[in-house]
Amino acid sequence: MKAGARYWIMIAVLLGATTGMAYLSHGESVPPAKPLSQFPSQVGAYTRVVDWKIDQTILDFIHVTDYLDRGYWKPGLNQDMVGLYIAYLRSQRTGASIHSPKNCLPGAGWNPVQSSIYQLPLDDGRKVPINLYILRKGSDEQLVLYWYQAHGRIVASEYWGKVYLVYDALRLNRTDAALVRITMPVEQGDEAATQQQAMAFAKQVATDVDQIIPR
Repeated sequence: MKAGARYWIMIAVLLGATTGMAYLSHGESVPPAKPLSQFPSQVGAYTRVVDWKIDQTILDFIHVTDYLDRGYWKPGLNQDMVGLYIAYLRSQRTGASIHSPKNCLPGAGWNPVQSSIYQLPLDDGRKVPINLYILRKGSDEQLVLYWYQAHGRIVASEYWGKVYLVYDALRLNRTDAALVRITMPVEQGDEAATQQQAMAFAKQVATDVDQIIPR
């Protein structure tokens, strides 16, 4: 199937999803989630060092039910903190939706120079797709990983996230989901080592998120 045909099929699916959601506005049966503030302070060899607060005007705009914006640091590591951001929405029926990091990655002088999909291996034997970005500002680089997580499922694609959103609304009467984003400074001249550390961190985070948000 040609790329153009796939594009229009996806547009049709998303339009149908939008229409369908309008008729699925009844109350949802979402199990309670644990507060994201209870997310582990230790992720592998990394330890929590700070929790940041997001300005209320921004929270009003992104409509999150709960969020975590935290910095981790590994003792003996000669680099800045690793950033972990998790946004959880209990419902996406009333206009609230998860905002794609693609819209805010370029900023403050940071420009994307590489993007790809990485298959992250999990402890249960699955390999799940996550987004990998490299951002650059002058001689500094950052590695960014992000994905969407809900009901034991992890996807990288915003489009497939929308498709599964409607599928779960019909199947489970639920539209809850989380966005997970990790930001790690690239070690000078050693992108491969940074990526290896980031993937180990992401593997543990994905497992821990499953223990916090309802499956």
